[in-house]
Amino acid sequence: MPELPEVETTRRGIAPYVEGQEVTEVIVRQQRLRVPVPKELPERLIGERIGTLRRRAKYLLLPVEGEQQEPTLLWHLGMSGSLRIARVGDLPKKHDHIDLVLANAHILRYHDPRRFGFVDWLQGDEQRDPRLARLGPEPLSGAFTGERLYRLSRGKRMAVKPFLMDNQVVVGVGNIYASEALFMAGIDPRRAAGRISLERYERLAAAAREVLAAAITQGGTTLRDFVSGQGEPGYFAQRLNVYGRHGQPCRRCGGELKRITLGQRASVYCPRCQR
Repeated sequence: MPELPEVETTRRGIAPYVEGQEVTEVIVRQQRLRVPVPKELPERLIGERIGTLRRRAKYLLLPVEGEQQEPTLLWHLGMSGSLRIARVGDLPKKHDHIDLVLANAHILRYHDPRRFGFVDWLQGDEQRDPRLARLGPEPLSGAFTGERLYRLSRGKRMAVKPFLMDNQVVVGVGNIYASEALFMAGIDPRRAAGRISLERYERLAAAAREVLAAAITQGGTTLRDFVSGQGEPGYFAQRLNVYGRHGQPCRRCGGELKRITLGQRASVYCPRCQR
């Protein structure tokens, strides 16, 4: 599944081609996504301009600068979706479900083999839309701190890894980046969230910010399906310390990395380096 760095990489990649552009045509080849594509999508988009793209957690927000109102499209890439830039005349491939044709002769094309993603209208502002209203802070913002992790974790017996992956605690720290951040901070993913000190949570918050920023710089992590807006893979996979490396030697101590299951998700860690 595309995680925060992949979605941010997508936003940065498509923004120069999309922002300020008039939509001249909307082609919906498959309406049955996780949420059915709004039937009025072509009617409401054609002739309007797309504003400044934003990201909230793993959602992309595309504001539409209409004369009567300014609705916002909420786009989620699901398990295998990607938004790519094509040129007018480029033939669609299998699983290319939606095209927004733009006045600059480019196409914003949505590709999704599993059809778990969706595009829908934002319901009011972000504070009222039920999909966004309860989300925690962005991990690269000043609102995400070790003190917040420490305060929210008090009394919790759940393991620290699923705690870190809770979107009400902080958004966008998915399985890959939670594993990497815990390794960088030297914290065993099985340790009870409520039994970790403030000092260690401060290290964990710093590690999460560092690993996510590095992943964005590298264009995300390519695991199965993800490509950027230009169809390019991400390269952060080459820098992974633990994720997907069970049975291999730890890059720090040389010991064998172990795989366990936490919250129905595979987790790899180093028994020597992470306590």
